[in-house]
Amino acid sequence: MFSRKGTTGYFSKPEIVLWCSSVMLIVLSFCIFGGGNYLILIASLIGVTSLIFNAKGNPFGQFLMVIFSLLYGIISFTFAYYGEMITYLGMTMPMAVFALISWLRNPYQGNKAEVKVNTISKTETMFMWAMTAAITVLFYFILKYFETANILPSTISVTTSFLAVYLTFRRSSYFALAYAANDIVLIILWILASLYDARYISVVVCFIVFFVNDIYGYISWQKMKKRQTTVK
Repeated sequence: MFSRKGTTGYFSKPEIVLWCSSVMLIVLSFCIFGGGNYLILIASLIGVTSLIFNAKGNPFGQFLMVIFSLLYGIISFTFAYYGEMITYLGMTMPMAVFALISWLRNPYQGNKAEVKVNTISKTETMFMWAMTAAITVLFYFILKYFETANILPSTISVTTSFLAVYLTFRRSSYFALAYAANDIVLIILWILASLYDARYISVVVCFIVFFVNDIYGYISWQKMKKRQTTVK
């Protein structure tokens, strides 16, 4: 799932700097606040690595996202964020599998290391928003039943997560923006959690790093979309 030229030169210098900086911040925050919970560290490193591959349109990023979703679901369970647990284990992880299959089946000009960017129609966009509204309402009552902590931001997280996984599956360049919106919600959620347990500060840092990477991912996909539509 790498470039035909191999891993050498696959990532640009800014991408290498972004990934290295992200890893250093995650490790540093873990050393200060992690409290020995290595599951948080492992999940964070896998997550940020998946984002740099996703920014390149590489299906390997979706494979890593499946693993991250599983680990993040377990972490969410430890603080009774059942909404996050259900969302990632019941929606994000399965959709990452579907996205992996979709990306593998739609390579750009036969290059398995780069997916073909797709544009969804206005009709499909309306369908997506209708589905998002239905999912949001359904999950609100599910989260309420399980007495989920901080239910309002948890519900909003479901909304942004569904938009992100749907757009990822459909290979839309806007998926990274949806994930960036989700990152903001998760930053708020884990700040609230860190007020009770300082170990979760490292999770806050993790999602701040994710936010920066997702913004870069959106920029990268916009450039990739332009290149794919202009090159014949």
